[in-house]
Amino acid sequence: MKKQMIIYLLVGVLMVIYMAGCQNEVANDSLIAVVQVEEMPLINPRTVGDNSSASGVAQGANDFAFRLSATLVQEVGDDNFVVSPYSVWLPLAALINATDEAHQQELLTSLGAAGISIADVNQATSRMLFDLTNEREREFDDFHNPLRIANAIFVDYNKTLRTDFVQAFMDFYRGTVMNVDFGSLAAVDAVNEWASDQTDGLITDLVEEFDPNAVAAIANAIYFSDGWSWEFNSAQTVEETFYAPSGETIANFMVRSGNNQLYFEDDALQAIRLGFQTGGGMYILLPKSGDARELLTTMSSESFAHIQANMTFHEGRLLLPRFSIESTLDSLTEALIALGVPLFDELTAPLTGGLFYEDERVWLGSAIQKAMIEVDEQGTTAAAVTVIEVVAESAVELEPQESFEMICNRPFVFILTQPTFDGGSQILFTGVVNQP
Repeated sequence: MKKQMIIYLLVGVLMVIYMAGCQNEVANDSLIAVVQVEEMPLINPRTVGDNSSASGVAQGANDFAFRLSATLVQEVGDDNFVVSPYSVWLPLAALINATDEAHQQELLTSLGAAGISIADVNQATSRMLFDLTNEREREFDDFHNPLRIANAIFVDYNKTLRTDFVQAFMDFYRGTVMNVDFGSLAAVDAVNEWASDQTDGLITDLVEEFDPNAVAAIANAIYFSDGWSWEFNSAQTVEETFYAPSGETIANFMVRSGNNQLYFEDDALQAIRLGFQTGGGMYILLPKSGDARELLTTMSSESFAHIQANMTFHEGRLLLPRFSIESTLDSLTEALIALGVPLFDELTAPLTGGLFYEDERVWLGSAIQKAMIEVDEQGTTAAAVTVIEVVAESAVELEPQESFEMICNRPFVFILTQPTFDGGSQILFTGVVNQP
């Protein structure tokens, strides 16, 4: 009998140890999928046909890009600045599917999609992502995709996302859903690890802590790396003076001379397009008077489209400094509120009933983005991660024309784009170089 009691006690102890180990394993494994639904393929705009709203949604996203950039650049003073507006637009667009009817039109307007249905926004986004992620080219083994876009929502173990939101998030936004413990630092670690993984380690330590009432976080990551279709010759890079707002400084200027450079000039600015190997481009905008911050503030999708449409091939000489910029946008929440995004309103709690099955008031808390860009003779690497808290109450080739000279030895604007079928050049990053 005594021997049996000892055996029972040992078995009991082993079971306790085993159960504790299982619980710890679940607690420590922060990236556990919580919903298993089958996602639809992204929509190929070339095979599905025209969507009358798709170009409007794409233009609206570019409008949002310039409005957000104009709001944020006011805070940087004479510092350098980079933001990925598309990294902010995507998760907010996904949340249209969880917003109550009283706030849906307000959110659509703030995102540049006034008068467009939620279904059309979803389909237009799917079409954009098909192009931006080069879904069409994946059948070719040797194709290099310069752009990665990832969307995710991290959800507390005690909350259950609505299946209709999850389905839309996966179908149209390629979103993933993961469980984390928002009652511990595991949530912070999980989001930061995901951000680092999605950006090849370029974006780290983005989140320091979550609000005590946070129950979820929706996030986007964008990583871009591509070489120039026409590389700068490193042997020609020269040291020259850059006239920064804070005073003169010495910078390393890359040099390009020759024909067939896409160039635009008017009374206000000079602009040039630097093409990437896989088809996208970076536009450099050099104001003739005033500062670069003022130029970016006044830009719109219409004025940018005008510059693009009126570029022609020229012979010319470009001097462009190498630059590397990192920005942490702590004022993103205030900027989005200023742009009319209604989801941060605690009084009306616009996500109530649309995001979770649980009956509690839900709204957005703080939003943050960390972005970086590096431009050199070989090409460009850029990355950004946006994280937005969800809180609950209890938790064409032409002949070369006249020659030009464009010497970027004073502050200038850059706009990084990728081509789409519906909307043309989709803006991914914007910024100002005040001092390279």
